[in-house]
Amino acid sequence: MKKAYSDLRSLLHSVPPLLVSLLVLSVVGMNLLANKSINTGVDWLALDCGILFSWLTFLTMDVLTHCYGPKAATALSFVALGLNLLMALLFFLASLIPGVWGESFVEGSELVLNRALNNTFGGTWFVILGSSVAFLASAALNNFLNYGIGVLLRRDRGFGGFALRSYVSTFLAQFADNLIFALLVSRIFFGWTLLQCFTCALTGAVMELLFEIFFSPFGYRVSRSILRGRAAAPAAAGA
Repeated sequence: MKKAYSDLRSLLHSVPPLLVSLLVLSVVGMNLLANKSINTGVDWLALDCGILFSWLTFLTMDVLTHCYGPKAATALSFVALGLNLLMALLFFLASLIPGVWGESFVEGSELVLNRALNNTFGGTWFVILGSSVAFLASAALNNFLNYGIGVLLRRDRGFGGFALRSYVSTFLAQFADNLIFALLVSRIFFGWTLLQCFTCALTGAVMELLFEIFFSPFGYRVSRSILRGRAAAPAAAGA
């Protein structure tokens, strides 16, 4: 236990703080914004606003896997989830504090709107539990699949290799994340059919992949910068 804690501390000291901050922020953001659905105008296309952050979560994990390996990326994913649960607790406590939200001042609807806002930020236990299980499973799948594809490539193939690893791992992991959440939450508590669960998981994964494709050049540049810095550090220490 002490060794694991020591290894985690060393990892947190070696990873750029901004990268860790982006991972934590994206996990908190995607879970909070998942409360708002997107009106796509198409019955079979089910999306939520969490997609605005979830691409950043998986791109960050791809960079971490590329630079530090799948175990390190998964460990930091656990850290991000733990901080997300802490934020969920603080949001829940805030929802219990007597008072009114600024947006609830609508004549005749103050009580209803205030209760709705409290419920949105306070969260629901089965939604938080379902999203946590789905994220842990998909994070591990993404990180180790990304690494495995890199091993099969056998050598660094530049942006093409980074992109291949990221696109395949992100699509499959996002599909798993969406499907697990849909089966654990949407099907049990909201009565979704298996077809709806599968369709939602697939369409969400496709949208996540499009975000990944668009932002992957940025992720590649970040990973190359980190790797160059890590390579230069031993040389500087030896000098």
